[in-house]
Amino acid sequence: MKKTRICDLLGIEYPIIQGGMSWIANAELAAAVSEAGGFGIISPNAGMALDADPAEHLRSLIRRAKSLTNKPFGVNFPVLGTPKELVDVAIQERVRAVTTSAGNPATYTGYLKEAGIRVLHVVASVRHAQGAERRGVDAVIAEGYEAGGHNGFDELPTMVLVPRVVDAVKIPVVAAGGIMDSRGVAAAFALGAEGVQMGTAFIATRECVAHPNFKNAVIKAGDTDTVITARKLGPTRCLKNPLTEKVLEMEARGASADELQEFIGIGRARLGQLEGNLVEGEAYCGAGAGMIKEILSCAEVIRRIVDGYNAVVRKLA
Repeated sequence: MKKTRICDLLGIEYPIIQGGMSWIANAELAAAVSEAGGFGIISPNAGMALDADPAEHLRSLIRRAKSLTNKPFGVNFPVLGTPKELVDVAIQERVRAVTTSAGNPATYTGYLKEAGIRVLHVVASVRHAQGAERRGVDAVIAEGYEAGGHNGFDELPTMVLVPRVVDAVKIPVVAAGGIMDSRGVAAAFALGAEGVQMGTAFIATRECVAHPNFKNAVIKAGDTDTVITARKLGPTRCLKNPLTEKVLEMEARGASADELQEFIGIGRARLGQLEGNLVEGEAYCGAGAGMIKEILSCAEVIRRIVDGYNAVVRKLA
């Protein structure tokens, strides 16, 4: 697999970034991805008890990852809802890079870069990519509508979004959304990306703290088993379950954003992904979940991607 500017930026062997999945991107997952040559990402609330101190929990995750690998890894911060004290922890613990999303990149980019931390910002349109570049981010992650979890309102698929962003900015572009294997990685590079971010592909790994119910549901998923809901609040892709059916019913009868928010409430993602309640909880998952067939180690996932990528490229030559 070719070296790119993303490899140089993050100090990694392969331009593969693990997604910062809310409740399940723990220290073990991030360290395992980094050890395998990719770039692991910690989510600040991964595995966190409800009564835990968020800043101390994040510090413990970072230090745990450092005990498992001496290779670089990072932290994911959704801008909206992330207090400065968490960003301060990442700076104090000297992580290599931060991925930011869901908010204005100007909020923390300058502060992080002054501390020597690289910043990659998730975008869902050309306009947002250009805005992030103006605000000094080191790279953008162009995330298409196939991605699990929260998505952009413009509903641009990865195949359309990535080349448009590549043509619009000078900084490196990482492709995300629906990339599950070596074929997706090769396609992303063909579109001009210099790296990929993969979340769902790392859910069903031995190092991930996701509940076994969630992992098994990913493995059993078919090609039509994810759905976008809550478009009035913020489009969110999850595995289909009784909760998503109810939300879709509410949307079909014209429920307002306030009604949807009141029904969904808070804690549904933790309930589904960490506690394994796939009836009442949200199971964030990309549209390509049906391509995941077994529980592997992170090293096995990355090795298959790298070996498969080289085989795909040879076939195209």
